[in-house]
Amino acid sequence: MIETAHTAETGISGEPQSAERRRFQRVKVSILGRYMLADRSEFPCQVLEMSPGDAIVIAPVSGTDGEKVIVYLDDIGRVEGTIVRQTEGGFAIEINASVRKRDKMAAQLTWLANKDILDLPEDRRHERTVPDIRHSSIRLEDGRRYACKILDISLSGAAVEIDVRPAMGTPVTLGRMRARIVRHFDDGIAVEFASVQEMLTVIQRNLNIQ
Repeated sequence: MIETAHTAETGISGEPQSAERRRFQRVKVSILGRYMLADRSEFPCQVLEMSPGDAIVIAPVSGTDGEKVIVYLDDIGRVEGTIVRQTEGGFAIEINASVRKRDKMAAQLTWLANKDILDLPEDRRHERTVPDIRHSSIRLEDGRRYACKILDISLSGAAVEIDVRPAMGTPVTLGRMRARIVRHFDDGIAVEFASVQEMLTVIQRNLNIQ
């Protein structure tokens, strides 16, 4: 379980935690993602331990104590936090989130921590929705372009209705976003975006054909 009433009285910064943060204990995970520092530079990362209140991040650039950081994690999504100390190969953050977001994160982390032990099925990494903008186009690397219709979309990918079926793994550009084909289905293809976008509204704006 992620929540507990008997964790230590201090957080990863060594300072006393609030009653809210003391409810959580970290679990061992292996989650890939990207993070953005205050100067907007972005780097790949891996989280090895995490709770709804804090996380240990393996990262090529550590940032500075007190610096705000935004992390985009597979299976979890966007996480905002503050760097509280340097670690070997990375840094530790305290997570800034609403009670609702923490509760959702606790459920996600419980699933991640137990899915291998319990042989749970894989789940989609991000919630999918039908975008306001549905008509777009897919361009192949050789310049060929095909009209398509967005069936649903998430921060990590999209299902697209299209007449052609390029091979699995083919790099494509959906609207203005780089992606690759990861699945075929009866009416089209599914693509995975090359980088996780900050907000779904950003994705929808980038899909608009001028």
